Amino acid sequence: MTFEPALCLVSACLVGLCSRYDGHSKPDHNCLHLLQTSPWLPFCPEQMGGLPTPRVAAQIIGGDGNDVLSGNAKVITLEGLDVSPQFIKGAEQTLFLASSQRITSVFLKSNSPSCGLSGKTGVTAALLKKNGFNLLEF
Repeated sequence: MTFEPALCLVSACLVGLCSRYDGHSKPDHNCLHLLQTSPWLPFCPEQMGGLPTPRVAAQIIGGDGNDVLSGNAKVITLEGLDVSPQFIKGAEQTLFLASSQRITSVFLKSNSPSCGLSGKTGVTAALLKKNGFNLLEF
């Protein structure tokens, strides 16, 4: 029997992949430093939910990620389009990925309507937190 080490999930933009809404990345040196000793898997819940890159910026209106998941708030683009279904699908796909792998921690991008933890909790962050994952924000 072989031992497979636990994986970390990490927001793709934090490791230099151009997955942000504006088509750019936002590499974080502290995050990259922590990942040096662990195997990791990049993800972008907004892409996993079917949104293109680049895409129009969006924000949660009427609550936080928990409220979006319960149907009491929406994720709206700056053009006024409701992209809540895509954000929820991306959160569910991320949860499926995290649950199907040996994930110990999830590294998330701050100030994101998907991944943010401090301030207004994002949709994906809320679903992962609700399911007991260890979350860190960069």
